[in-house]
Amino acid sequence: MSNEQNEQIVLASRPEGMPNEENFRYETVETNRPDEGQVLLKTLYLSVDPYMRGRMSDAKSYVAPFQIDEPLNGTVVAEVIESRSEQLEVGDKVTGFLEWKKFNVADGHTVRKIDDKIAPISAYLSVLGLTGLTAYFGLYDIGEPKEGETVVVSGAAGAVGTIAGQLAKLKGCRVVGIAGSDDKIDYIVNELGFDAGLNYKKSDNLQKELEEACPNGVDVYFDNVGGEISDAVMNLLNTHARIPLCGAISSYNRTDGDLGPRVQTKLIKTRAKIQGFVLNDYQDRFQEGTEFLAQYVQNDQLKYEETIVEGFESVTDAFFGLFQGTNLGKQLVKVADPS
Repeated sequence: MSNEQNEQIVLASRPEGMPNEENFRYETVETNRPDEGQVLLKTLYLSVDPYMRGRMSDAKSYVAPFQIDEPLNGTVVAEVIESRSEQLEVGDKVTGFLEWKKFNVADGHTVRKIDDKIAPISAYLSVLGLTGLTAYFGLYDIGEPKEGETVVVSGAAGAVGTIAGQLAKLKGCRVVGIAGSDDKIDYIVNELGFDAGLNYKKSDNLQKELEEACPNGVDVYFDNVGGEISDAVMNLLNTHARIPLCGAISSYNRTDGDLGPRVQTKLIKTRAKIQGFVLNDYQDRFQEGTEFLAQYVQNDQLKYEETIVEGFESVTDAFFGLFQGTNLGKQLVKVADPS
């Protein structure tokens, strides 16, 4: 291992608008050795996520920004290839928050061992990882869907949206998904069991189509995108509607300020609740969420899709694809096979 070359991806500059290749730099670096209590990890799968765009800015946020000339980081599934930790053995598969490198050294207690008998290891970055948990806590804790209610999900064919919609179906709700292609609409309706789907890119009048798809109004709106789509949904809120505000991908690369209608009057009239959230708010309940999701995955009651590209050199392209809508479900990069 001492001669093995390592690669990392660093933030070369802060993007203005849509990120591009010039904002990243691939570097060859040494592979460090683990100290007492640490493990050497080989990256198997790496997750790219829309929230990372916010961390490329140095604006104040709920998480520290990426630093220029330092490696980016995110959730990774890795294999232990050298261990000086009593908790982990060589060959164990783990997940954790790690740098974008082919090989990482980490303290044994900072990564979590995963069970590939429950689901494929990549699932711990999708349905059993941050995106599945985001859907679980956002929908059930904030959305509180009840049988017979209407739930609308934007970004419905994405990693979080696909799970949120299915979790709403498990509660006996009518579920309407909004996505950006006919193939995605076909998938959420015919594969995942959504009751209706709207392709916003082909819609001449999204407001009218939403009214037809939600004849009884909207009780829960799981908002992944913000922008004009959310403006339309806000007009259909029922009294005491709940809005888990998960993301606003429509505005992440805008440089014009993203102005839109004012929602305060609508929220007052409907007494609706809108609550932004981030997954770290629920860190002490991750085990609960993972166990809940795992039982439905094992029973084939919770389906998930992963868009996987191969090779460490493909990481940045996979990230750009998030903002072009090329992924169905969770966007992952397969970096290496297990030993």
